[in-house]
Amino acid sequence: MVDTTTQTSNSAADLAAEALGQAQSSDAASAKGDDEIEQSNQVAETLTALQKIIERNADKLDELKDQIKEIRESLKGVFENDSELGVAEDQVKEFSTQVKQRKSQLATSPVAMQLKAKQGDLQEQKKEIEESLSNHLLNYYELTHSTSFDTSDGDQREFSLHAAVKGKKKS
Repeated sequence: MVDTTTQTSNSAADLAAEALGQAQSSDAASAKGDDEIEQSNQVAETLTALQKIIERNADKLDELKDQIKEIRESLKGVFENDSELGVAEDQVKEFSTQVKQRKSQLATSPVAMQLKAKQGDLQEQKKEIEESLSNHLLNYYELTHSTSFDTSDGDQREFSLHAAVKGKKKS
């Protein structure tokens, strides 16, 4: 099967190149009136042929777009009309609802509530220790100009200094 789209594109490109060549050569050969009329006629014929090729390609493109749209809709219908897929999707929704309900029940259980409270307490302790450690490391840095310290077991631990600008106070 011959691909007419490629042939058409090549023909269009050839015709366009020919028309440009003729238009450029018409400038050089403007001395004779008959040549100008003949060249003008050739450019007009080339332009008409090029317009016909463009119109054919545009019509073919529209036709292909319509075919693709029909196939896309048919494919969508295949999925929408499949009873097994519908049942499976309903099961997924049901299981998802059950999972959410169970998570909600577990989150409000006494064990979970106790663990959340303990986690909150530990987070608060962690924050207090981090603030204290940050102040001590800043003092250490001011005294030594070093961003590492020796541990009692002979290792060295590094730290970084962090500065942050706070928002303006509202007056």
